[in-house]
Amino acid sequence: MNKITRRQALGTTAGALTVLGITAAATGADASAAPPASTPPDAGTVDEVYQGRRIRITPGTGGHHGGHHSPGLPTVLIDGRELHVMRNADGTWISVVNHYETFADPTSLARAAVRELQGAVLAPFAPTGGAA
Repeated sequence: MNKITRRQALGTTAGALTVLGITAAATGADASAAPPASTPPDAGTVDEVYQGRRIRITPGTGGHHGGHHSPGLPTVLIDGRELHVMRNADGTWISVVNHYETFADPTSLARAAVRELQGAVLAPFAPTGGAA
C-alpha cells in the first residue's frame, strides 16, 4: 500500500506554510513601500501605514462607540485603537488628539494624530469617566 507517512505530511505542511508566509511578507512589504494614497473623505475604506502606524478608516454605520454617536461618522483606528472623531458644522474634522486644529477629511486628521502621538499608544476614549 502507498500511504503517506507523518514525516511526509509534516514536510508538505511546513513547505506550504513557508510559501504562504513568504507571499504574505512580500505583499506586506510592497504595500508599506507604496506612498499613502490620498482618499476623499467619503470614498470608502482607508487602510494604510503612515510613519509606521496602521491607520484604518471605515464608513460609519451608527455602531460608533456602541451606537451612541451620530450615525454616519467614520470609525478611525490607529494601530487597532479607536480615535474619537467629530465633524464640525462647516464640514471640517477634529479629534480628541487635535481638538483645536481642523482638518479637511478623516485621513488627514488621522495622519496628524499619528504625528502628534509621536509613537505613544492611543488611550481609550471614555467621555463619562467609565471604562471604554
